[in-house]
Amino acid sequence: MKAVIIEDEKLSAEHLINLLSKVDKNIKVLHVFDSVRTSIKAFKDGLKADILFVDIQLADGLSFEIFSEISIDTPIIFTTAYDEFAIRAFKLNSVDYLLKPVSIDELRTAVEKFKKFSRDDYSKMIDNIVNSYQVMNRQYKSRFMIKMGETIVSVKTENISHFIFEDGLVMSATNTNRQYPVDFTLDQLESMLDPSQFFRINRKVIININSIQKTGTYFNSRLKITAPGLLEDNAIVSRERVNDFKEWLGR
Repeated sequence: MKAVIIEDEKLSAEHLINLLSKVDKNIKVLHVFDSVRTSIKAFKDGLKADILFVDIQLADGLSFEIFSEISIDTPIIFTTAYDEFAIRAFKLNSVDYLLKPVSIDELRTAVEKFKKFSRDDYSKMIDNIVNSYQVMNRQYKSRFMIKMGETIVSVKTENISHFIFEDGLVMSATNTNRQYPVDFTLDQLESMLDPSQFFRINRKVIININSIQKTGTYFNSRLKITAPGLLEDNAIVSRERVNDFKEWLGR
């Protein structure tokens, strides 16, 4: 089995090579690359491997840039020292995701998992990685320019506590208890707002995580939040959104 390691820390690469020799003596490490640039060049020059062990943060950028630049259908096991939400999601789109320092038991499990995957699985993973990387680098809306009569008001997104649909209009409610109409639907706003900061709790409200003061249980398997300027009827997390809401709060 031919392996390639993409890792910019020499000691980490040597540690991984040592562990691989113990996990499976049939694994041969062909190359170790320490940057996005050198990795892309090698694959463009025709490098082939059976499996890739890839650090996420490299000296010249994120390794996801490699897969955005060139087409690779080789299965990937990511390694990283950073347990962050933005990259935690890639565990779903790779063979596995190993936190440094990599342990031999975790590595053995990942290699065994790799052996059970099909070629179709790998292709789908790469597509998902590229799509997820593009989402990560999306520029979310940082302010809204709102026309009020003859005046245009600039409201920073971070200062908006929630968006609410009422009386046929979508209103933005600020931390200073001001409300301004916005020319977008809630569906449109969901794609424009940073999902780590804003969450749609029901069909009428998108809430800013920083405005939530507390969360409590509510009948019929729902949750109720307390936030400034949000009336109780609008502060209920709908039942179908409860699990996603809890996950969002815990990130």
